[in-house]
Amino acid sequence: MDNKKEKNPDFSFLITDLHEKPEKIGTDKGLAKIGDTIVNFTFSVAKSIYLTQYKNTLQNPIREGEKVNKYVLSNALKNANMRKYAKTRPDSHDLANTYESLIAYVWLNGKISLKEVIVFLGKQFKDDISDYKLERANSIEAFTNLMNYIKKFIPKKE
Repeated sequence: MDNKKEKNPDFSFLITDLHEKPEKIGTDKGLAKIGDTIVNFTFSVAKSIYLTQYKNTLQNPIREGEKVNKYVLSNALKNANMRKYAKTRPDSHDLANTYESLIAYVWLNGKISLKEVIVFLGKQFKDDISDYKLERANSIEAFTNLMNYIKKFIPKKE
């Protein structure tokens, strides 16, 4: 593998039908499944890096692999004022799926890389997030900030 900076592959053909239909982006089940993987993967890596550095255990790295709670994503979506992309009368599961759909849309459109998401999330963490309550509060804030950052790449829904 050479040392040149990797260019994000172009996957935008998978979402061309959604560019003119922003109302469908947040409710697309396939996007939500892709976004679920992106969210869980990037969160797990960011948390692993953060905890390894926070606890200064570089000789014994901490590796986390976990799912992001729907409560975290639904609150982050609401806090970022992006609920309008969800279906009518959504529950927390629907709102979490909307969050995941939006992140997948932005990633497939080549506007953000997985590495960027990992670094962004990692910079949001504070304190010892191995404590459940601190992790939950930190995670809501981190995912809110991430959504606020990426929403400029999502077509406006009236």
